[in-house]
Amino acid sequence: MILASASPRRRELLESIRIPFEVMPSDVPEARGEGESPEEYVARLSREKAAAIASQHPTRWVLAADTTVLLGDQLLEKPLNRADAVRMLSAICGRTHTVYTGVTLLNLATRYHDTRVAESEVRMLPLADCDIEWYVETGEPLDKAGSYAVQGIGAMFIESVHGSYTNVVGLPLALLFQMLRKAGIDPLAK
Repeated sequence: MILASASPRRRELLESIRIPFEVMPSDVPEARGEGESPEEYVARLSREKAAAIASQHPTRWVLAADTTVLLGDQLLEKPLNRADAVRMLSAICGRTHTVYTGVTLLNLATRYHDTRVAESEVRMLPLADCDIEWYVETGEPLDKAGSYAVQGIGAMFIESVHGSYTNVVGLPLALLFQMLRKAGIDPLAK
């Protein structure tokens, strides 16, 4: 299997369930289309990322994913810089936001294609400005959708997660398990 992602979190999640894979990140530009819902956006990006790598390796299984955060009607993707991370964290603290991850499993040789979207609600504690500044200074928020890592230092600020925790990390494993089984891939086989 090929993981079409450079995300260390996705790599760690796949390793945790002992699925052998090779990492080949795609270079698909991440831009939301006009009028595209968050679900449509992450589904399309995961499809495009999978297709870009599958076109080079048509006989291999390709797994791709894309994650975004929605607060109200605003998408919070990876911050542009520290000030943007502070802005995002200030907006989501004390509120509930939704994390969407689109997942695609593709094999061109067999013409197999499956794309699904996971959705989780996350509530972050109310935070003081000094807490947000401290967290941003750790550097952890700077390459994460929504500017936090639920599996890292940011965990201490998360009040609740409703839905898949691994979705919030970046790859919903229960959904992936179902997708692999549907594709005839037994993730439990040795």
